[in-house]
Amino acid sequence: MRKFIQFIKECITEMKKVVWPTRTDIVSSVKVVFVSTAIIAVILGVVDFLFASAIMKIF
Repeated sequence: MRKFIQFIKECITEMKKVVWPTRTDIVSSVKVVFVSTAIIAVILGVVDFLFASAIMKIF
């Protein structure tokens, strides 16, 4: 039981050392993810359309 309590104390000490991101950092990161996802979705949509058109012309 003593080891468990020591472990919890060390966890709390380490969590106090963590530098948490600010709201501004989180918002900017979310924007980057959304924009990247949208760009990749558009690119994949265009490629899919081109491949589908090519297949329809072949068959």
